Amino acid sequence: MQIVLIFWLNSFLQWIVELDQQFFLIINQKLTNPFFDIVMPFLRHSTNWIPLYIALLIFVIVKFKRKVIIWIIFAAVTILLTDQLSSHIIKPLVARARPCNDLFFSSQVRLLLKNCSSGFSFTSSHACNHFGIAVYIFLTLSFFVKNWKYLFLFWAAAISYAQVYVGVHYPIDIFFGGLLGSFIAYFTAKFANKKLIP
Repeated sequence: MQIVLIFWLNSFLQWIVELDQQFFLIINQKLTNPFFDIVMPFLRHSTNWIPLYIALLIFVIVKFKRKVIIWIIFAAVTILLTDQLSSHIIKPLVARARPCNDLFFSSQVRLLLKNCSSGFSFTSSHACNHFGIAVYIFLTLSFFVKNWKYLFLFWAAAISYAQVYVGVHYPIDIFFGGLLGSFIAYFTAKFANKKLIP
């Protein structure tokens, strides 16, 4: 019975991996155009978003005044937790090769970067970090930004999608990275709001 269960589990995991690769090829090979080929590599670079981070910092300083330090501390904790869990715990534990580094799959990858990122693929740190901060912003600033808060979720999703488009992550890496980041941010935002909201 145990052997049958192990065989079934291995077959199921293999099916998931193959399905993930098929979804990757659809995004990386078929849902492409010259405009996205320029935009997607730009989206994934954190330094390109520095003006947004500066504008956001000014905004929270104006809105929270003396309590801004609380917002910043919990935002920093969110980023620290998402990055450490994704990059330093889960990735080495799972040890999944990136599509552009996979010996048996890389020949099918359309890589839009100068070189393939080193390190492992699951979970995506870009997805984890950006969904972490996006959900944190969504939950802590919703009173001030109203319906504009949904743009931050779209922003995180676009950056995450770009990871697959340029060829450095599989869709499952993105899905679970985003899920992990959102989960962490839910709790950090919950604690932050207790301090921020009178």
